[in-house]
Amino acid sequence: MSQAQTTPHRAPAIAKPDGSMVRVLVVDDEHSLTELLKMALKYEGWDVRTAGDGLTAVKVAREFRPDAIVLDIMLPDIDGLEVMQRVRAEGAETPVLFLTAKDSLDDRIAGLTAGGDDYVTKPFSLEEVVARLRGLIRRSTLTLAQEKDPVLRVGDLALDEDSYEVHRDGEPIELTATEFELLRYLMRNPRRVLSKAQILDRVWSYDFGGKETVVELYISYLRKKIDAGRAPMIHTVRGAGYMLKAAE
Repeated sequence: MSQAQTTPHRAPAIAKPDGSMVRVLVVDDEHSLTELLKMALKYEGWDVRTAGDGLTAVKVAREFRPDAIVLDIMLPDIDGLEVMQRVRAEGAETPVLFLTAKDSLDDRIAGLTAGGDDYVTKPFSLEEVVARLRGLIRRSTLTLAQEKDPVLRVGDLALDEDSYEVHRDGEPIELTATEFELLRYLMRNPRRVLSKAQILDRVWSYDFGGKETVVELYISYLRKKIDAGRAPMIHTVRGAGYMLKAAE
């Protein structure tokens, strides 16, 4: 069974800056699973819609404008990756939590590369899905819009926590919500070596089961966007972790 048998423990509620309800779209062709997830997410105080196939999901996403999407990769018509691409094509930067019954790393990487921010592998618990969604929403613009920290600067790299914009040497860099939070953590600790365990704890905000490969994956994403064609700022300290410092 791909769900928990108990009701998730309720953590402090998350709401938008204007006090309105967080909207979540759940997409899976297993009706009993979507209903259980809907129940658990409504318990969080969120507005929840569901879809049982990819084309319906794209239509609902366009109309409902969710703040987060729980998206199964295997759907009866178009797959979750295609759904993600269609949603992204319309300019939405909604955080996405992929669900997958596949257990290979290649499938997980494919989901993240398509624009997703996180994934869970079936079977999973309701508590795990709720915790990961809360983490994604906290890292999204919903939370960042409430923060009044100054622009972070390291060398020619600048990160604006209010506008969610990143620039290097004046050139804009587009990041996903998770990439943004990872870079933010690195920039708040310049010239400090951060271990994979520290990064998992701070950026993902839950026990990731020791899967430190996700840190390596996102560091590689950041390097392609931050360091590509430029003097490197993100450095690997063998056996210790990663460090960001101004380019020399």
